[in-house]
Amino acid sequence: MTEPPDIAPPHDWTPVEQGLWRAFRLGELYDLRTGIPERDDPAADRFWGPDRTVRAETVARLLLDGPPAASGRVSCVKLSGAQISGQLNLSGGTVVPYVELHDCRFEQQVLLAECSFTTLRMVRCAIPRLEAARLHTSGDLHLPQCTIEGGVRLTDAHIGTDLLLNQITLRKDRHGRALAADGLSVAQDVEAELMEATGEISLRSARIGGRLSLRGSRLRNPEGRYALNAARVTVEHTLYLSSGGVRPFSSDGGVRLDDGRFGNGVIIHRARFRLAEGQQLSLRRVQTPELRITLDQPPTGTVSLAAARVGNLTDNRTCWPGTGGMDLTGFTYGSLTPEGSFPLRARIGWLAAATPEYSPEPYEQLSAALRAGGEDSDAREVQLAKQRRRRETLPVAGKLWGFLQDITVGYGYRPGRAAIWMALLWAIGAVYFQVHGAPRPVDSGAFPNWNAPLFALDLLLPVINLGQDNAWRLSGSAQWAAAFLTMLGWILATTVAAGASRLLRRG
Repeated sequence: MTEPPDIAPPHDWTPVEQGLWRAFRLGELYDLRTGIPERDDPAADRFWGPDRTVRAETVARLLLDGPPAASGRVSCVKLSGAQISGQLNLSGGTVVPYVELHDCRFEQQVLLAECSFTTLRMVRCAIPRLEAARLHTSGDLHLPQCTIEGGVRLTDAHIGTDLLLNQITLRKDRHGRALAADGLSVAQDVEAELMEATGEISLRSARIGGRLSLRGSRLRNPEGRYALNAARVTVEHTLYLSSGGVRPFSSDGGVRLDDGRFGNGVIIHRARFRLAEGQQLSLRRVQTPELRITLDQPPTGTVSLAAARVGNLTDNRTCWPGTGGMDLTGFTYGSLTPEGSFPLRARIGWLAAATPEYSPEPYEQLSAALRAGGEDSDAREVQLAKQRRRRETLPVAGKLWGFLQDITVGYGYRPGRAAIWMALLWAIGAVYFQVHGAPRPVDSGAFPNWNAPLFALDLLLPVINLGQDNAWRLSGSAQWAAAFLTMLGWILATTVAAGASRLLRRG
């Protein structure tokens, strides 16, 4: 086979563009950088002359209808340090060559809507805006360290492998969005670590085959409703809203993960949430095997976990807002793994803060999680706290009866108290009747020997007859004492029965 004849670049192209033509055919890097960082920064306000300028139509022609590669080479556009004049419009096109742009400055927005690429890498580029709705790549889309003043649109885009947005700087568009990526599909990972974004990051209904990492990112949208809106997102591995090195993740604005599905976990560690009135850290109806919320300070707004379903919950004492700042309605979790000291008293206070109006479900859920972890005594304490909260909602008679059950048997969760009360009353009764001496018998012909302790016990025990209480005729204060002991015996027996019934129902 003979090689095709050499193809010359168009005669109306500038020398710089002709050099790019030859580099394209050879698959080589075409580098227009000066080597001086200040002059090579595309985001800096410095003049780049004709010796560093390539027209957008030149780049488009190479990518959409470029010359054949030189023999034994693979054609590609590898361009560094260039100013792209005009508007680069590849909408609807199919780009076969590999594309990698470093330190390039674009005069106008880049249009890639419904365009197909193999791999597209744009590193440290300055772009007024990137329009890439329904973009399709079979490989990666990389935009690390880029500055995009008018935001990025990736609505319904499909990325064949990874989406890399590390250290990107985004500003909002006219709709208030820094990244509009609703319906985005990424086969593997989305890395947006150390991002600086002003405006809403919208990932509604996005599907991510690996992890979604926003470690160390700073999101700002205090005037809008959300800084991160990822409702109905599906992440097959893990979502990271955590620190990146020494830099914590921070959000000045609401974070919405409602109805999200996470295959491995949601990690919210060393993050800061500054939420204005009406803004939330919202995880409603989230489903994940693990939720880790370990913050140095609580969010300034509210946290909602309503109807969320979590396998293991890891948290600490400092991550939750105070009274009225949480919604745990319908929140279920299988187990608890506190980080650091989180004593039971503080955990019960956590429930009280989450339920300004009494609701039994959060108490039942905490008790079940503690019981599943083998903490049966703590589970009973939570149930006791639930009954005490419930007592606050009852009328006066109910409150009095509840208070009586509490001090006698701890609503059935402290049955040992019944034995203590019984022993105490028995001792008091035995001493009293011993001091007062034997009363007159009812039947002078047949009566048992007087036994003050046995008499007191017969009065305290309802139903059971020990043959003492009906054999003696009492009068005066002894009659009142006997009536008092009998009444206390019935009350004690009733509260014990109520507590036992409650435990049996739970069993």
